[in-house]
Amino acid sequence: MRLSHFDTELVRPSAVAFGVFDGLHRGHQALIAEVVRRAHERGAHASVVTFDPHPALVLSPSTAPLLIGTIDQRLEGLEQLGVEQVGLMGFDHVAAGESAASFVERVLVRQLGVIDLVVGDDVHFGRDREGDIALLVREGDRHGFRVHASSTYGDVSRFSSSAVRARLAAGDVAAAAEILGRAFVLRGTVVHGDARGREIGFATANVGTGERQQLPALGVYAGAVRLESGQWRCGAVSVGTRPQFYEDGALLVEVHLPGFEGDLYGQRLDVAFLERLRGEASFATLEELVVQMGRDVARSLEIFEKFSPTSSVLLG
Repeated sequence: MRLSHFDTELVRPSAVAFGVFDGLHRGHQALIAEVVRRAHERGAHASVVTFDPHPALVLSPSTAPLLIGTIDQRLEGLEQLGVEQVGLMGFDHVAAGESAASFVERVLVRQLGVIDLVVGDDVHFGRDREGDIALLVREGDRHGFRVHASSTYGDVSRFSSSAVRARLAAGDVAAAAEILGRAFVLRGTVVHGDARGREIGFATANVGTGERQQLPALGVYAGAVRLESGQWRCGAVSVGTRPQFYEDGALLVEVHLPGFEGDLYGQRLDVAFLERLRGEASFATLEELVVQMGRDVARSLEIFEKFSPTSSVLLG
């Protein structure tokens, strides 16, 4: 896949989609599949324009959403979905002030040579969100490209990144997976901790994430963890503040890998959240905590037995 920051020549002509695509949920996947299909039919290149940072972080930083995935995860996912080239656009107040018609002509027409444009049926873009499907159809007639609306609805409700965030914030990783079409995967680098887990027989890897990363609700989860080697292992995952040891502890993501021996410091891990086992809790004694952690690990191993990284898109 070709990646351009719009400082190099992009390949033309193109079937195009544009948007943030945070999380690459099932609605996004359907839209991208339509882009790829039309590109193949027309002998064009399957292309996507995406933005970093998230436009809301520029327009309204105090209410900007947390991110479901990293920009690297987004780009890797687009490639796995068959996208041939991605234009990665920085977003700032200058970009926010550009009219929708100017964006269409400058980026889609001049740089990508768009012949087919696929958008969600709820699309809004450009200055003051003035751009919609009606505007795109007019611009398509003017510049000679076709516009295709892709449904953002599933069987019951609309697929959206906001819905994924809400499910994760509630700890309902199963419902989040229904919208994503796969387990939610948290990506981060292993950082040094205080070795509390090692002291009680459950060594953990502390997974450092970006400050704008959406996390599941506090609790313990059964997970699957991909190491840098590509190997998937069972993981018992804690998202919490460790109330057993601290009254006001820092929020941490800690992963125990049963049977693993080795040094993970500095490694990038992908942590797939498979099932919520329980909420965060403080126990009357340390011994009770250890017993419960043993149960959590045993249950995680049972759930991991049914996990297949090739069973859904963007995990393999």
